[in-house]
Amino acid sequence: MIYKSRRQAGEDVARHLTALRGQSPVILALPRGGVPVGVEIAKALNAPLGLVLVRKIGVPGNEEFALGAIAEADPPELVLNDELLAAFRVPRSYIEAEKAKALKEIQRRHALYLGSRPPLALEGRLVVLTDDGIATGATVLAALRAVRRQHPARLILAVPLASREALNRLAHEADEVICLHKPEPLGSVGAYYLQFPQLQDQEVIALLETPNEQPP
Repeated sequence: MIYKSRRQAGEDVARHLTALRGQSPVILALPRGGVPVGVEIAKALNAPLGLVLVRKIGVPGNEEFALGAIAEADPPELVLNDELLAAFRVPRSYIEAEKAKALKEIQRRHALYLGSRPPLALEGRLVVLTDDGIATGATVLAALRAVRRQHPARLILAVPLASREALNRLAHEADEVICLHKPEPLGSVGAYYLQFPQLQDQEVIALLETPNEQPP
């Protein structure tokens, strides 16, 4: 399956979530790429859209190879791959430096995207977490654990595509996982989109201003 855009992927995921429409769900997206997906789901389900701000921590010398990730929470939710820590002999000083750098970027994005807007209340709610795709699963794992700490009644991970390895890793982190496509091997998420631009901050802000909750 090749999607034209992230928005088309969001529409596709939303069609598999229509039964949730009357259950007052909250939709959470991972910026930046997950936001267009989340917008379409939120529209379809007449639901509010929020964000889970999370940053990947790469191995030394290769930032794209995920060693772990950190998500916004109090305190922040840090997940690390112990096998990679040992294999690359990553010093604790490196982790602390990368953690500080990631938290600084998370704080910048929070101020820019959300400003003084209060966070959505998740306790006792049905929460749907989404992204444009999952390769390693590091950022989604941190996001799921950060959300779980807010005690939602039910936590659903819903994505257009993901690697089977990542899904196996995440299976016990959500109450339900909905993944429409599981190509093997996955390769890169962007390979499954005809249009896969790097979203800019202003595009995310504009998307968040899109009215999601429709009149009854």
